[in-house]
Amino acid sequence: MNLSIRGQQIEVTDALKDYIDKKLSRLEKYFDAPLNSDGAVTLSTTRGLHTVEVTIPLKGIVLRAEDESDDMYASIDAVVDKLERQIRKHKTKVNRKFRQEGSLKTLFVEDPSGTVATAELDAEPDDDDYEVVRTKRFMLKPMDVEEAILQMNMVGHNFFVFSNVDNEEVSVVYKRNDGKYGLIEQG
Repeated sequence: MNLSIRGQQIEVTDALKDYIDKKLSRLEKYFDAPLNSDGAVTLSTTRGLHTVEVTIPLKGIVLRAEDESDDMYASIDAVVDKLERQIRKHKTKVNRKFRQEGSLKTLFVEDPSGTVATAELDAEPDDDDYEVVRTKRFMLKPMDVEEAILQMNMVGHNFFVFSNVDNEEVSVVYKRNDGKYGLIEQG
């Protein structure tokens, strides 16, 4: 896997690069062939907190994890753990689907026993059944982005869906972890 490691408000030392390479190379055991994708790793420091963000685009899926802590190395470890959980979860879904359809080949390596690692799955909650517990319907009022942010803050939510008066499309504003705002538009 080709990694692009960059730092924001932090110098990326050779020791950090080596540690990231070593930790992320653990992920390669989950795949049949070596990963040819280009992963992006962003390290940043804000107010004493070390943030690590990793994005790895693969065929049909994007692995992404982020963690923030007082220690950069602890953040790197936590991100790798999150990525491993994502891979195991996706691997289980894919292998279950292919077994049901009778296919022989999957993207992920099978365990030598030929079974999915059930001990790991039993320890984590089963998210295969996504249950909708509440449905809301509402009319989308045409408004600009600033008004949508004000409405979102008024109702105390961290996102708000609205009809964007500028492009007449459905858009979403959301509050980011850094306290700023983001906008999602149809593309």
